[in-house]
Amino acid sequence: MSFLPLNIAMFPLQVYNVSEFWKSKQSQSNEAMYFVIAIGILIITLVVVNLVRDKLKISGGHGGAIRAGGSNPRQFSIFTMSRIASNLGLDKEQSKMLEFVLKSDGVTNPDRSLSSPNLLDRHFKRAFRIIERTSHSDEELNTRLSILFSTRNIIETSTGTTTTTSTRQIPDNAAAVLTAGDKNYPIRVITSRGDSLVVEHPLSAIGGPVHFSRGSKVSLAFFTQTNKGFSVESRVLGTTDTVSGPALQLVHSGQIKRLSNRRFRRRQTVISTSFYSVHVEDTTGRKKDRKMVVDKRKLSGNILDISIGGCSIKSSVPLQTGQRLKIEFTREDNSIVVALGEILRTARTGVSTVMHVRFLKVPRKSLNSINAMVYEYAE
Repeated sequence: MSFLPLNIAMFPLQVYNVSEFWKSKQSQSNEAMYFVIAIGILIITLVVVNLVRDKLKISGGHGGAIRAGGSNPRQFSIFTMSRIASNLGLDKEQSKMLEFVLKSDGVTNPDRSLSSPNLLDRHFKRAFRIIERTSHSDEELNTRLSILFSTRNIIETSTGTTTTTSTRQIPDNAAAVLTAGDKNYPIRVITSRGDSLVVEHPLSAIGGPVHFSRGSKVSLAFFTQTNKGFSVESRVLGTTDTVSGPALQLVHSGQIKRLSNRRFRRRQTVISTSFYSVHVEDTTGRKKDRKMVVDKRKLSGNILDISIGGCSIKSSVPLQTGQRLKIEFTREDNSIVVALGEILRTARTGVSTVMHVRFLKVPRKSLNSINAMVYEYAE
């Protein structure tokens, strides 16, 4: 019985220790909650600061080559811009330039603008004018214009935010060319839905169906509604009858290749031009010592069409395929465009010859001038 008071005396101490334990746990829980809230506030603050900074300035590499010179507030999500730039394959400078172009014209729906060549040209033409007004030197002007046009050309040669990656994406009734050996047959795709790609059965010169053995290798070149060309290697599975007539069944493929022609926008025009033959001088027999020598004899003609990839020149002076040329012409603002080119092929037209020239080297300033002409951004 003498131990009873001792036990009773210890009980309050035990109750006190349990209470302090739960108070300590609750305090730790509150501290963790406050820490999470603080981190959340910090993240939100950083996002807000970043948005404010982007509204005030669009900066790029090379000493602010993409300075906006005063732009509208952001009208679209940075995530939308990131997705579009990734799909198009734009680098950092081109991504910022595209953002500047869209914001400068108050665009709220980038996807809609990118799917409309007319809208895109309106946006880029406005940006072209702003860059002309706000550049402080010829070096800055040509750097910014170079990025502007490289961005526009990437969009021009792209199918937009989507691309054809499989023959299953070929639309019905699409124009195509089937190649077997050295023979080309213009056909149409009947349908790409199903287990095989069904195309019109090619006809021979006398109108009969061309025979293809099962497993024969063929290639198919086709064009999308946006006038972009693609090619794919395939094999013949067999033949079938459709409501459109006899058809050929081909193996589906995901190995789609982009056709290199139609790479750049081309403008039909008539521009008086001078050109000079260029030959390689080799006095030592060593490749590194070779140099280009421009003939002093001035030849003349008219440029019939032009792109940043090349041009066609009509002249009464015929030159041979493979001949290199120095080409010069003067724009309406009296600026001179110069390019080094090589004749790919020629075509006789009466007393004149049309030379199809591929550009080998074009100075940046001349390249910007050609782009401005092709896209009709210049006055």
